[in-house]
Amino acid sequence: MKIGMIGIGNMGSAVASALAAAGYELVLSNHNLDKARALAKRLSGAEIASNQAIIETCQVIFLGLKPSQIGPFLTDQSASVAKKPQALWISMAAGLGLSQLEAQLPAEAGLIRMMPNTPVAIGQGMTTYALNASARSLDDQTLFEALMVKSGKLLKLPESLLDAATGIAGCGPAFVYQFIEALADAGVQNGLQRADSLTLAAQTLLGAAQLVLDSGQHPAVLRDQVTSPGGSTIAGVVSLEENGFRHATISAVNRAIRRTKELGD
Repeated sequence: MKIGMIGIGNMGSAVASALAAAGYELVLSNHNLDKARALAKRLSGAEIASNQAIIETCQVIFLGLKPSQIGPFLTDQSASVAKKPQALWISMAAGLGLSQLEAQLPAEAGLIRMMPNTPVAIGQGMTTYALNASARSLDDQTLFEALMVKSGKLLKLPESLLDAATGIAGCGPAFVYQFIEALADAGVQNGLQRADSLTLAAQTLLGAAQLVLDSGQHPAVLRDQVTSPGGSTIAGVVSLEENGFRHATISAVNRAIRRTKELGD
């Protein structure tokens, strides 16, 4: 099965890497041909084709375009879209609802709205998705999960919760990278080499996150296991609370969710 990828920015490229790892044959299209060629070479075997060719020959088409670009794109390609009425369309556009996409696709088309994050490129992603209400949704879900099998974790949600999930999983890696950088800066401030400090910070987050997933314990319980009375950790925890760490994190997610909703308007 050939899988079409229209738009291969950072997120589209990450998804393409996960699809290639699962053994699927990819056909790529991007306004920047040099970027498309570089990705095709890296994924060994991916083809490059026009938007029209992808729409008319691929049964599954991932849309990695910006929300504001998808409407004009589907209008411009309406003749090609009509030639493949039963294709499965998978949109990665933040905030753009299924109903907005359905209005520009054939009634027989399958439709999935997904929000991956960039770690899907290494099989450690978190992808949330929602399906339209068509009768073929179960088959589409099975196919989508097979396509994304090498991407990491998948979570199906009601579409009404997808923007909230985007604020956490879609935008969250950027917040985590900022935290890793801050931890590493503190290490450098106290005499560690930058490379060593980054390794300490990144591996600490990786291990702590894996323990949350593997143990099933609440993060507060796991935190208490590290926090001895009168010790170093509680001193740091108190400092985080004094400086509004929890509030800043919640506010960042809420701001990201609001912006996601705005992008779909």
